[in-house]
Amino acid sequence: MIKRLWSWFWSPTSRYTWGAILIVGGVAGIIFWGGFNTVMEYTNRLEFCISCHEMSSMPYEEYKKTTHFKSASGVRAICSDCHVPKEWTPKLIRKIQATNELYHWLAGTINTPEKYEAKRLALAEHVWASMKATDSQECRNCHTYEAMDFHKQSRRGAQKMQAGLEEGKTCIDCHKGVAHKLPKGYGEDD
Repeated sequence: MIKRLWSWFWSPTSRYTWGAILIVGGVAGIIFWGGFNTVMEYTNRLEFCISCHEMSSMPYEEYKKTTHFKSASGVRAICSDCHVPKEWTPKLIRKIQATNELYHWLAGTINTPEKYEAKRLALAEHVWASMKATDSQECRNCHTYEAMDFHKQSRRGAQKMQAGLEEGKTCIDCHKGVAHKLPKGYGEDD
């Protein structure tokens, strides 16, 4: 049985042996997979995210004024930390969804500050809904209730965080506007 399989593996087709075809196919697959993952990771870099003027001149400028950009501990969260899941399948899904953003970039939907502000609420609500759907996994990649020292938080902050935990709230329920300013037309009672 093994001898027959070995013989088949190395027997020629009309041009090549099956072994050569499988080996070349495997090598090509590895090269494709490596290239694909390299591109996926490249598009997670801050420099890539702000490479278009819509991002560099508007959301990036707001983000630079937050503790996600500059903190006492020197830890910096970049765009992909909050907007792209870490796990491979959700990351792939998010990258596919991002093709819609490429369409809007090409169409010039938000290419001026005025257009961006006009769409800001809809854009923010879309991101908030996405974060709510994942139980704020993007936040929880860095922040966890288990690692919080409620005694080092302000009295009111500790009370709110513990109440949120007990009520089953997710980060984005209370922390909208952390990395970007809140859109006009958004009210806290919404």
